[in-house]
Amino acid sequence: MTGFIGEYESTLDSKGRFLLPAAVKKQLPKGNPELFVINRGFEKCLSLYPIKSWEPIFAEISDLNDFEPKVRQFRRYFLNGATQVVLDSANRLLIPKNLMEYAALEKNIVLVSAVNKIEIWDKNKYQQFFETFSPEAFSNLAKDVMVDDKKSEL
Repeated sequence: MTGFIGEYESTLDSKGRFLLPAAVKKQLPKGNPELFVINRGFEKCLSLYPIKSWEPIFAEISDLNDFEPKVRQFRRYFLNGATQVVLDSANRLLIPKNLMEYAALEKNIVLVSAVNKIEIWDKNKYQQFFETFSPEAFSNLAKDVMVDDKKSEL
């Protein structure tokens, strides 16, 4: 799998379920395409990992030194709320209530590709996020993140 591409709107039903768009389903890795882990994102969104993307991350976190206080703190925060979810027969996923509250998900949501995972945002909060980010700020961010220091020295 090379990763996810795209941005898709969906709607939560009264139980907190949403339909996984067919375009996302087609991009899922082979194996257990119905099994996911959902947890808190770094911003006020959720991260939805196919199980094949989650397993190496969990293995890496498991290998960290438990005697290091920062490791324990990171594990607690990162794994807080992580829940295994299964795609039902109608291609829906149920978002746990505590995670819905964390991301302030209302009815309309946006599923956003984030390489090996899908971020789930409240539609209004996602729009606000981009409204506050200028093209110049994006250009500066791209330069900071994408410019290779070795190449810039030449």
